[in-house]
Amino acid sequence: MSTSDLVDRVRGRLAGLGAGISPSAVASAVRAEAGGVVGDGDVLAALTLLEQEFVGAGPLDPLLRDPTTTDVLVTAPDEVWVDGAGGLRRTAVAFADEDAVRRLAQRLAMAGGRRLDDAQPYVDGWLPAVAVGSRVRLHAVLPPIAEAGTCLSLRVLRPASHGLTDLRDLGTFDAEVHDFLAAVVRARLAFLVTGGTGSGKTTLLAALLGQVPAGERVVCVEDAGELQPDHPQFVRLLARPANIEGAGEVTLRDLVRQALRMRPDRIVVGEVRGPEVCDLLSALNTGHDGGAGTVHANAPSEVPARLEALAALGGLSRGALHSQLAAAIHLILHMRRTPDGHRTLTDIAALTRTPTSVTTTPVWTAGCWQPGRVQIDGLLGSRTAPC
Repeated sequence: MSTSDLVDRVRGRLAGLGAGISPSAVASAVRAEAGGVVGDGDVLAALTLLEQEFVGAGPLDPLLRDPTTTDVLVTAPDEVWVDGAGGLRRTAVAFADEDAVRRLAQRLAMAGGRRLDDAQPYVDGWLPAVAVGSRVRLHAVLPPIAEAGTCLSLRVLRPASHGLTDLRDLGTFDAEVHDFLAAVVRARLAFLVTGGTGSGKTTLLAALLGQVPAGERVVCVEDAGELQPDHPQFVRLLARPANIEGAGEVTLRDLVRQALRMRPDRIVVGEVRGPEVCDLLSALNTGHDGGAGTVHANAPSEVPARLEALAALGGLSRGALHSQLAAAIHLILHMRRTPDGHRTLTDIAALTRTPTSVTTTPVWTAGCWQPGRVQIDGLLGSRTAPC
């Protein structure tokens, strides 16, 4: 019996075990099917191949467990890419064939409580940390929707636990900006951290939350548990997607409303990306100052328009959005990732009310303080930080 025949026989045996397949179950199935008629080398090769297919993330496991990895992308059986500290690069990892990629995508979808087949050829969900060692967001598309073959995208979410001083030492900003940001948090100014995907928004937000006085209670709403600030009164609420039957969903908007009933001193939304912006702005306008969140945006000047679009999903008009925004948010902190993977704070902007809307005024750009600093210094001077 060849290694290929052994793998096929073991695969059939394991298929009858359902979802609860462990490394020991794979080893037992290999021993049972080998029956002493194949060599030790063939058994070991079969065991390695089958463990990759049935346990964890298969051949992608080493990439996901690398602490520098942020994304693993499969575009073909022999095209596996990884993104991390050095930018996007192709790896030497390869699958046996297209069917192997499809089987892995379907198994990971099942682990995340999702369906992926010809009737539902794409999936977007979260994998349990126990499956791959980290919190991972899964996206997969099957052919013929993905013309060249199954496309698999895995984004690794590592806990954002750097302190503000750590980021200063890493060169994210200089010492003067460090002191300014610490003063902003102490004075309970509300802010949004903006930037593109992977720019370091969550890392900066976690560092700033670590500056909140220990006597204040921070209630955070997240889609995934990324924020890990060094704070003794940090409470996290996690959204939950609907199950396979379409029931049980808990949205960020639901959780913002629940957070208001949990005696928060500060309310934080890990990522504002939908109608929950309406509830967050309402909360910040009703005595819950000092709140924060992150928003995807290309530049501070685009934030008002971005929030307009999100607020429209919640039924809030443009005029109402700008009125709430002007009263609720004081600062925008913009992060950017350089081509070599370094993440830096590039802009600080203030929100300024006009007769008809809200605009942004530069406070700090590329190492230089701008006229908007006067506006923020006035706010800092008018507020007394709690003891």
